[in-house]
Amino acid sequence: MKFSVISSFLGKSKDRFNGYNSTKTLAEKFEIASKIKGIEALECVYPYEVNNVKETKSLMKKYNLNISAINVNVKAEPEFLNGGLTSPDKKVRDKAVRFIKEAKDFAEGVGADKVTCCPLGDGYEFAFQTDYQEAWSRLKETFSAAADYKPGICLYIEFKPSEIRGKCFLDTASKTAILIKEIGKKGLGVTMDCGHSLYGGNNPAEDITLLHCCNIPYYVHINDNDAKWDWDYFCGSKHIVENLEFVYYLKKYGYDDYLTSDTSPTRWDMVEVFETNNRFTTKMETIVNKMEADGFEDIKNDPDFMKTWQFIEAHLINA
Repeated sequence: MKFSVISSFLGKSKDRFNGYNSTKTLAEKFEIASKIKGIEALECVYPYEVNNVKETKSLMKKYNLNISAINVNVKAEPEFLNGGLTSPDKKVRDKAVRFIKEAKDFAEGVGADKVTCCPLGDGYEFAFQTDYQEAWSRLKETFSAAADYKPGICLYIEFKPSEIRGKCFLDTASKTAILIKEIGKKGLGVTMDCGHSLYGGNNPAEDITLLHCCNIPYYVHINDNDAKWDWDYFCGSKHIVENLEFVYYLKKYGYDDYLTSDTSPTRWDMVEVFETNNRFTTKMETIVNKMEADGFEDIKNDPDFMKTWQFIEAHLINA
């Protein structure tokens, strides 16, 4: 396993009521990341956090860190207030696509192989507020155009049930998979955020399986929540067994890309939060390896699930 962290979480963050931690320069974020045990790379946000290839490559070299992905923000511009990729105004849609293309240029410049995009501004709040068919058509148009540009830099689309819109158009892994299949072009994948799956009422392990069966590439964000909201808690804080199952399927399907912490430290020590993600996930992998060595593949197919559960319990809890 190899681990990464979203660099924006290494500085100041805020919710509707409070701010957490202090503002950091890009160089300071790289320095903090270099002190987190297990971190090999950063996912950086374009264009607001990184936009200078030379500066970024210099920091990568200085702190011996890679770039796992470039996260392109297509929600913050004033024109994107009511949606960038699905805006009725083609000039606005074109600007959102341009941001993605520029993010691909930047990724190529720093040696990253992917761009990730979470279209949080594209959605709605109320019945009769939007034309769903038009919105779907525009999603296909814009992501298709983005996929055509430098297809060797894969564009991973991150789904989320809500925020900043009451309901995001791309709110589940399955809907995102349908979009990619309808577009039918190479160079598109899904950013699989565990917390987004959970609070959408879904199962991260099942979502990974769906993407695998559909031959859709995926890139993973790790975190946890209470399945009611996207709290970005540290791994295992709420869903230990589900996390174990998720790691089991990642291993089963041969996932070898970064596991990137999409976790908000808020009130807790920043370095410890991300080291917890890495440590806990590595322990889950160790347990999965032991389970497999002890014959889990046969036991999990037993129609008596209580036998399967006893096996899992024995490997998960030493008491």
